[in-house]
Amino acid sequence: MSFLSLTLTLIKIINLEFKEVFLVLFFGVEYCVRLWAAGCRSKYLGILGRLKFARKPISIIDLCVVIASLFVISVGSEGKVFATSAIRGVRFLQILRMLHVDRQGGTWRLLGSVVFIHRQELITTLYIGFLGLIFASYFVYLAERDTQQIGPDGRPAFGSYADALWWGVITMTTIGYGDVVPQTWIGRIVASCFAIFAISFFALPAGILGSGFALKVQQKQRQKHFNRQIPAAATLIQCLWRCYAADKSSKSIATWQIHVDPLAAQKQQRQMTRRRSNVVNCLNGGGVNSFRGPSASTSGISQQRGVLATKKPYYSMTQMWRGGRSVLNRMGG
Repeated sequence: MSFLSLTLTLIKIINLEFKEVFLVLFFGVEYCVRLWAAGCRSKYLGILGRLKFARKPISIIDLCVVIASLFVISVGSEGKVFATSAIRGVRFLQILRMLHVDRQGGTWRLLGSVVFIHRQELITTLYIGFLGLIFASYFVYLAERDTQQIGPDGRPAFGSYADALWWGVITMTTIGYGDVVPQTWIGRIVASCFAIFAISFFALPAGILGSGFALKVQQKQRQKHFNRQIPAAATLIQCLWRCYAADKSSKSIATWQIHVDPLAAQKQQRQMTRRRSNVVNCLNGGGVNSFRGPSASTSGISQQRGVLATKKPYYSMTQMWRGGRSVLNRMGG
């Protein structure tokens, strides 16, 4: 039987060692691959970029886990090296493998955002609860300090205010170890009131955080639903623009007709140039049909020149501004 038990023990140890080696190889290769693939981002290009990636907190933790695991495998956890507590603490770094479950830190960001949003409510409840703890512990200490109750360590149960604070924390958290209890009626009354206060008030942070998590999850679901609607809306706008652009009767420049029909594009360019020249002439005091006054609006170029030679029309700044604005409006149309 002893031989069989020894064999089973050796098999278990060997299996554990193989699993440990496999995990170390897996995490080591995974770390090297992530360090190599980090160059796909512009800020991690080159050797300096890789070093910048290696200085990230999660990368430092991964490197510490791999080094600690290699050290444990090479030395062995049963040797004399692990006799000291300092070296034995190296195995604690292997627990950090659990951080790979949430490497992106989404859980911690969600918790931090909920606490930050409801920070005012949490601070208020904790402050009032702390004041209640201080006063209740002090009143119980005053009521119980003269009793002869002996604690588990052979000392008086309420020999100091620190012992009363310990009792208050245990009562406030509704743990109730039972190692220290009030003996006098005054102490019991204070303890009863404090217990009711603790249950009704110190449960508020849990409710605040619970409602905050529910609202945050609901907000994320709403955001996901909104993000799913964005591609559909963009596709609808694109299809509508294509239908509008394919309309041959459309004269807008916001279509592809100017690219399909070069002659139309050249004609439109000449029209735009002519309109710009008219605006420049008007602003410089030149004559345009739409800017001529009543004395200059005759029915012939020669008659216009004769009238202008005998009597030069007077154009106010208001008329010139209105005329220029009308031309600009026609150009925009």
